[in-house]
Amino acid sequence: EVQLVESGGGLVQPGGSLRLTCGASGFAFSNNWMYWVRQAPGKGLEWVSCVDNGGSVTYSAESVKGRFTISRDNTKNTLYLQMNSLKPEDTAVYYCARSLGDASLDYWGQGTQVTVSS
Repeated sequence: EVQLVESGGGLVQPGGSLRLTCGASGFAFSNNWMYWVRQAPGKGLEWVSCVDNGGSVTYSAESVKGRFTISRDNTKNTLYLQMNSLKPEDTAVYYCARSLGDASLDYWGQGTQVTVSS
């Protein structure tokens, strides 16, 4: 059974940092691109960042470029999102998701809440 479990969310002040973690199990983690997607209150899903199966190629949305860094450790079956210089508009539920290879996402975690507020 494929499982993705996010952790690391919380309440942080503007300008602060958080690192999200996504633990993967039930599949060959190193075979898949992985994504972070977020959903702000009252809004739709927004793609944040993705990483190739080897961890050497990454892409990020313009809204987070230069502030967020996606990475993975295939020896630990874990995906990360380092978030720096957080802004109130980064407040959202953050999900990790597995890609089928064509940017479609077939498995999602339960999400972790990130709240940026003073």
